[in-house]
Amino acid sequence: MPTLLVMRHAKSSWSTGHLDHERPLNGRGRRQGLAAGRWLSEHYPRIDRVLCSTSTRTRETLERVQAVGVNIGTVTFHRELYESAPEDALHLLCGLSDEQAVLLLGHYSAVPMLVGLLDPRSGELDFVTSGIAALDMTVPWANVGRASGTLIRFVAPGRD
Repeated sequence: MPTLLVMRHAKSSWSTGHLDHERPLNGRGRRQGLAAGRWLSEHYPRIDRVLCSTSTRTRETLERVQAVGVNIGTVTFHRELYESAPEDALHLLCGLSDEQAVLLLGHYSAVPMLVGLLDPRSGELDFVTSGIAALDMTVPWANVGRASGTLIRFVAPGRD
């Protein structure tokens, strides 16, 4: 069965004057993105598919993940992952086919809510910026829904 990596973007800047969707990463966030990429390259060196929010901070996080050598297949950007509900992500996941490792890169609070929906036994995770939850999926992508995954690891690379 496939693996789903659910990641919250790295730390963004609130002092740029940009609208929320356009807020970039700050210095700490740039470091967190690289640390997340190093962790992913060590544990999941090949990611077949990335489903990424369209926000600037998620795009910049993904750029840093890629910069340290994670081998990434197809990347698609989805507005519905910005200010979303877990059901929006489920719709995207159910549309996948034979991908073995998928990274979903989104935002708080949808990211921890999605993990809780997929594995209700996961408990409340402290889903800080750059947090990554790794889940083994227990069903094919087309059948993903409530309780269809098992949380195997939660990390927050780059936390000071």
